[in-house]
Amino acid sequence: MLNRDLADEHAAVIRYLVHAYQEGEDTTVGASLLSRSREEMWHMHWLGMIIAKLGGEPVFQPAPYPYDPSSRASMLQSYREYEEKLIPHYNGEAEKVDDPHIRRVLLREAWESAIHARRFQRLLEKLSPEEAGGLPSGGGELPAGFLETLQTELAGKYDEMLRHIRMSWAFQDEGTAGWNLMDQAMEKMKHLAIFAEAVAEDGAVLRFKPAPMGALPSLEEAVRRAAGDVRNTMKRHEALRRDEELKKHGGVVVKLDLALQQEAYQAEEMEDWLKK
Repeated sequence: MLNRDLADEHAAVIRYLVHAYQEGEDTTVGASLLSRSREEMWHMHWLGMIIAKLGGEPVFQPAPYPYDPSSRASMLQSYREYEEKLIPHYNGEAEKVDDPHIRRVLLREAWESAIHARRFQRLLEKLSPEEAGGLPSGGGELPAGFLETLQTELAGKYDEMLRHIRMSWAFQDEGTAGWNLMDQAMEKMKHLAIFAEAVAEDGAVLRFKPAPMGALPSLEEAVRRAAGDVRNTMKRHEALRRDEELKKHGGVVVKLDLALQQEAYQAEEMEDWLKK
């Protein structure tokens, strides 16, 4: 039951993120959608923590998210309807469990979904007729090879982030290890946005498709693999930083420079954890 909920929240995270990136984070609609996606991330996090605490394996395959892509107005109406359906859903689930913490989380998911529905309605009402009838659209100007590189990096960061989230949930009782891994996962979310924003602004469909997770390793082996992943990612990003096409996109260059420094920090932190 909780894994089905996790898949629904995961789907909401992706849908709102994709739409936010398409609109642009500095627009009213984009900023609002980004805020909703962050709240859905908390919903996903609470459920994942509970599933792992119960000894279960969180499922990272997002559920379908039904929406009408005809216009901004139709999409926002779809989002409001999606959130409205979650209210009785979560309230009904809360009645089925005895654990007070799990029950509170499910009830909170319900009333926060109600707030989300109201916010989507308010956003809908603020749209001008032109905005309501239109759609976010990209320029389609990026060279195909460069766009494919961005998509590959997007997919890689998405998988890396999910693996860190999974480890943080699985090892939540291992002192501060779980929270340290969660902190790194949140930073990878920022790195993911570097590539996702550029792809979305160009009008391409973003590739949010999780790869199979495999068996959960020990904490030490998980950190060792994670450190290796970061070092390999750094090598790719250092090569990408020298790409002539990338140099034409100043905003991406600045963000990638920051990501490279953060990745070096992450790798050194994890390598230090292993020594201890």
